[in-house]
Amino acid sequence: MKYLKSIAVFFFVVLPFLEITAQNLKPGFDKAEYRELIYIATRSTESPEKAKEIPLPEHSKLLYKSKPMGLDNLWELWLKDGNTAVICTRGTTEKPESWLANLYAAMTPAKGELKVSNTETFKYELSTNEHAAVHTGYLLSTAFLSKDMLPRIDSCYKAGIKNFIVMGHSQGGGISYLLTAHFYNLQSRGTLPADIRFKTYCSAAPKPGNLYFAYDYERKTQNGWAYNVVSAADWVPQTPFSVEMPEDLPIVSPIPLVEETIKQQTLFKRMFLNMVYGKLTNPSRKTVKTYQKLLGTEIAKKVKDYLPEFEAPQFYNSNNYVRTGTTIVLYPNPNDAVYYEKFPNNSKDLMIHHSFPPYLYLLNQLE
Repeated sequence: MKYLKSIAVFFFVVLPFLEITAQNLKPGFDKAEYRELIYIATRSTESPEKAKEIPLPEHSKLLYKSKPMGLDNLWELWLKDGNTAVICTRGTTEKPESWLANLYAAMTPAKGELKVSNTETFKYELSTNEHAAVHTGYLLSTAFLSKDMLPRIDSCYKAGIKNFIVMGHSQGGGISYLLTAHFYNLQSRGTLPADIRFKTYCSAAPKPGNLYFAYDYERKTQNGWAYNVVSAADWVPQTPFSVEMPEDLPIVSPIPLVEETIKQQTLFKRMFLNMVYGKLTNPSRKTVKTYQKLLGTEIAKKVKDYLPEFEAPQFYNSNNYVRTGTTIVLYPNPNDAVYYEKFPNNSKDLMIHHSFPPYLYLLNQLE
């Protein structure tokens, strides 16, 4: 009821006046736009004490805040500049289930079904490439969040809002990749209107999937409609760890030629070459199996403590996580004494370079 009253006031009372000066959503990285999104993301992600360090949003008003769901996931709907809705997904919290969303990092095919309960199955197609795979924990989070988001997107559209910014910092950024891919797929199927324009800012985000997912995501969002903003001093965007196997290469590659050449050799040469080839390729394969066991099968058991009706999906045999999207690098100058006084490398705070203050500081230095 609170949501309905709030959105009614903005759409039918405030909105007509704001539209006089409202601007259309434009492609391209916009420092002021990203800064406003940081102000927005702070409200849901940081504690009230830390949030005081960050200014309030200057051009946006909160319309809706969801309840925690899934693995302690939460999102907010904001109205920016009178004609743009902002879908902001919260980052990691201190709760164990929130960290499970990060650690559940075995890969799952980017197309399939995910049974989240006995009464609900999430059907998704985040890529048209059959070799694309994504982070399982963020996929599960996407299943819960998107269900709550879609009715609000529909309400915004009926009220004349066709511009949407998808935003998330840290874990929220990792999930925002998958939400964006999901929304594009729903548009292609006619479930969401084709004239909705989505623009995405993934901030300080972990890697969301493999190279084939990245290719498809970047193809759909190219020409300035999606960004990945990272600090070079931040460790989170380098996770999850990446392992590339021969199987991760395209069908047409030197690998089949090498294997066929080995088969054609005499017995002793074949034995020697197979030994050498195995030493080169087996370590990565074994590592992927270990990751699937520890960050897949074992973490799934922990997830079921919080979501007992959830059924773990079949994993995709890869761990080739890659940086995804057009990347905006915030680069701390090694000689910037002010930055390293504020955010020292010898701090015991593991998130010293990952939180909102260092990102805002570096954004102000960006030319």
